Amino acid sequence: MAEDSAAHTAGPTRASSLEPLELLYEEAGQPCFGLPPALATAYDGDLGFTSPCVYANFVTSIDGVTALGPEYPSSGSAISGREPADRFVMGLLRACADAVLVGAGTLRATPRHLWTPEYVFPQAAPDFAGLRRSLRRATQPVLVVVTASGNLPVRHPALQSGALVTTTLDGARRLEGRIPEACTVLVADEGPTLRMADVLATLHAHGHAAVLTEGGPHLIGHLLGEGLLDELFVTTSPVLAGRSDTARPGLIEGLELLPDRPEWTELISIRRRNSYLFLRYRLRAPGGGSTGQLPQTATSQA
Repeated sequence: MAEDSAAHTAGPTRASSLEPLELLYEEAGQPCFGLPPALATAYDGDLGFTSPCVYANFVTSIDGVTALGPEYPSSGSAISGREPADRFVMGLLRACADAVLVGAGTLRATPRHLWTPEYVFPQAAPDFAGLRRSLRRATQPVLVVVTASGNLPVRHPALQSGALVTTTLDGARRLEGRIPEACTVLVADEGPTLRMADVLATLHAHGHAAVLTEGGPHLIGHLLGEGLLDELFVTTSPVLAGRSDTARPGLIEGLELLPDRPEWTELISIRRRNSYLFLRYRLRAPGGGSTGQLPQTATSQA
């Protein structure tokens, strides 16, 4: 889940300044993009994705908390402790993507954030840019905001910078005359709800095959409910968050799996830096076959 902080402008300007991650395990035969040397050194290896691909990135506490509740905006930073290696991986995953997909709730919860690689790890900006050129990606990944209702903070700097807003016909009507001119509104469904399959089909039609989602537990629940999530990156932070009276979700909200509908995953990569673990899981085999069994469900976004 995205962390919100101002970009740091001081300090080293290359990814090689980061203490490298340590590769503990990696499944053989994964696709490789051929990372630029500084990124490959910092990541301790290569990285790549099949196409098309939908992959998610989260940071979680040891006890499974991914968000501290609505009264704590930008809670990902508190959970990660602003660990530089976590921010580097976040930037690297963004640098590989055609589009970064978030929900309206994530946009509201991070009021200053920009979903670009260099925003979270500016030290590697030249290396991220070089990777995108080698992949023939646009200069920046496209921000895609999903909202059924059209209820968006239209003054958010990420919207002011330009985004694709995927919504319903009613949502588009609500945004008419309010959304910044830099944004494009795409009607993915004319009904009152949105199916993520329709959203992704719309993105694919616009040439966005590699889609990273940092959209939060509800959006992940919708993607899983429709069997559309291919891979999951999880940073396990060495912190205990605890739960009491505040709702503190885990990775998935709005969808119950166990005991009737287990979603088994395959661990395909483990890296570490100090007490942080960086885990990569496969949920669907290349070509779209799910590792578990899930029904198709309609979704509704805020």
